[in-house]
Amino acid sequence: MFKKTSSRFVSVMTAVMLMAVMVVSGCGAKNDGPTNAASESPSQSAVETASPEPTPSASASPESNKLVVYAALNEDDIIQLSKKFKEDTGIEIEYLRLGNAGEASTRILAEKANPQADIFVGGSVEFYEPLGKEGILENYVSPNAKDLDAQFNDPNGFWQGWYMGVLGIVLNTERFEKELAPKGVKEPTTWDDLLDANYKDLFITSNPATAGGGYIFVADQLFRLGEDKGWDYLKKLNENVHHYTKAAGDGINLTATGEFVIGMSWAHDIVKSAKQGYPIKVIIPKQTAFEIGGVGIVKGGGNTENAKKFVDWLLTKPVGEMNTQMSNRYSVRKDVAPPEGMIKIEDVDLVAYDRTKAAEMKPATVEKFTQLPAK
Repeated sequence: MFKKTSSRFVSVMTAVMLMAVMVVSGCGAKNDGPTNAASESPSQSAVETASPEPTPSASASPESNKLVVYAALNEDDIIQLSKKFKEDTGIEIEYLRLGNAGEASTRILAEKANPQADIFVGGSVEFYEPLGKEGILENYVSPNAKDLDAQFNDPNGFWQGWYMGVLGIVLNTERFEKELAPKGVKEPTTWDDLLDANYKDLFITSNPATAGGGYIFVADQLFRLGEDKGWDYLKKLNENVHHYTKAAGDGINLTATGEFVIGMSWAHDIVKSAKQGYPIKVIIPKQTAFEIGGVGIVKGGGNTENAKKFVDWLLTKPVGEMNTQMSNRYSVRKDVAPPEGMIKIEDVDLVAYDRTKAAEMKPATVEKFTQLPAK
C-alpha cells in the first residue's frame, strides 16, 4: 500500500514539474523573439500598448552609416569632400578614385548585375547619359535642383549637374619663351592656332574615348566648324599631337613639369597647378566648350538613402563655395562667386554646344577618332 501511494505521488509530482518547465520555457521564448498578438493575454496587450516608446524588433536593420563612392575627381578634392560630408552628416565615405570618367562608367557598367558603388561623381554628364539609358542609375530629383538652371538638371532624373568646367590651353611659359618665342610664334588665342607646325610633338591632349575633356574637345571642334571641317581640323591637329593621355589632367602635369610645351585640359585644373608654383598659364580660347560635372546614384547600391543625401548636400551653397575654392571650378549655383583667378562664365566665348546631340553622337565619334593615325 505504501509503495503504490508513493509511486502515484512521484508520478503526480513529476507531471507538475514538467508543466512548470514548459511554462518557464514558454516565457523565455516569448521574451527572446516577436510574439504572435493572437496568443497574448488581454493584460499583456494592455501593458505593451501603454508603453510610450515601443521597443524596435530585434530583426530591424540599423540605419546605414556609410556611402561607397566611385570618384572621377582629383584625389585631394574627394578627400576634402569626404571629410566635410562626414562632418555635416555623420556618414562615412568609402571612395575609389578612378583615373577618368570613362574608366568609372565602364566599371559601373561591368558591375551592373552586382553593383558595388552607391554614387558616381565627377566627370562630364555625357558619361552618365548612357548609364541612365541602361537602367544603371537611380531616378532621383533633389529638392535643391529647383534652384538651378534647367540645363544642369537631367529631365529624366538620372544625373545631376553640380559644377562647370571650361576647356583651356595650358602653356609652359618657360619653354615657350625659350624655344618658340624666338621663332616668332605668338601665344595661341584660338583652337586653330594649335595647328601651327611649330607645335609638332610639343602638344599633348587627352583621348576622347577615356576622358570627358578629350571628348568635349573633339565635339567642340565639330560644333564650331561643322562635321567635315571639324574632322579636317582634328586630322591636322593629330599631326602635332605627341600622344593622347587617358585623363584630361595628365596633360597639365606633363606640361607643368616641362615635358611638353603646350596642352589642352580643364582651365580650373590648370589654374590650380599654376597656383602651386609651376611655370604654366591658362589660355581660354574663343569658341571653347564647357562641361557639366555630374553626380548620379547607382541603382541597386547598398546605401541608396545616403546617396540621396549626398546629392542634396552637393547642391547646397556652402558646398558649392567649398568646391569652387578648392578646385577652381564654377558652381552651378548663381549665388556662388566665380573661382579666384578665373573670368566670369558669362564673359567666356562659348561654342553653341548641343549636349544632347553630343551624347547621342559619342559612340560614332569615338569610333571615327580611333581611325586617325595612332598616337
